[in-house]
Amino acid sequence: MMTNTQLATASLNDIVFDGRNRQYGAYQLRALYQRHVTRALIIATTIFALILVFPLAAQWLKDKLPVAPPKKLVELNPIIPPLQPDQITPPPPAESHPSTPPPPQPPTVKNVVPVVVEDKKAPDESEVPEQDELKDKASGLRNIKGDEGASAETNLDDLKTGKGENVISDVVAPTTYTYVEQMPELPGGGGMGAIVAAIQKACRYPGSAQNQGIEGKVYASFTVNSKGDITDVKIVKSVGFGLDEEAMRAIKTLPRFIPGKQNGREVNVSFTVPVTFKIQ
Repeated sequence: MMTNTQLATASLNDIVFDGRNRQYGAYQLRALYQRHVTRALIIATTIFALILVFPLAAQWLKDKLPVAPPKKLVELNPIIPPLQPDQITPPPPAESHPSTPPPPQPPTVKNVVPVVVEDKKAPDESEVPEQDELKDKASGLRNIKGDEGASAETNLDDLKTGKGENVISDVVAPTTYTYVEQMPELPGGGGMGAIVAAIQKACRYPGSAQNQGIEGKVYASFTVNSKGDITDVKIVKSVGFGLDEEAMRAIKTLPRFIPGKQNGREVNVSFTVPVTFKIQ
């Protein structure tokens, strides 16, 4: 039994197990219970504090990190394909120069060329002119009264030599095509792919646009005239940031083209090409 002095300083466990077997497991469990509760409370409080602090710390670190400027990718409409031959409206026929009057029409007589045919297919004898009727008149496909003072021989000579007032000017209004029988080409050939590749090779990425991460496609148009020179360079779809100007500069550096042809004649042909700017 415990004395009064021992009872004054004894714990609850000592009093409960006074005179009992303390080697039994219950005494050790009760003796260590308070230590285990305290340790568990400290661990739980630490984990809870970390759960609260972690999102705040992550947000603070995110705000401190430098933010790279976002890349701007401009998507534009695809290039409009050139018209097919059956979609091309032919140019209006050339008209005579308004200041040049047409040559006088000499009188002609319908001249039937002798051909051996069946009797039922032979022309009426009244349609066959007498040789005297052809003496001072030109022969033709039908009878035309014409100008008695005009001579078929003189008129033809003037047209051949380009003299006199009866010259007819061949004036053709210039027309720009988007598709012709023989498209213009670079001296090395290669078609449209070679033209776009040559423009891309001549391009230099503007430093300001590259630093800001600007990317995209510039659509530009230009005309190859009948002499093979590049004219009328302009932007169809713009990106800005100096990319438009660089695309126009690259197009103007192309060498002289082999001109395009329509009906065997060299003509003006318009192109629309994409110029791609992408940061590698």
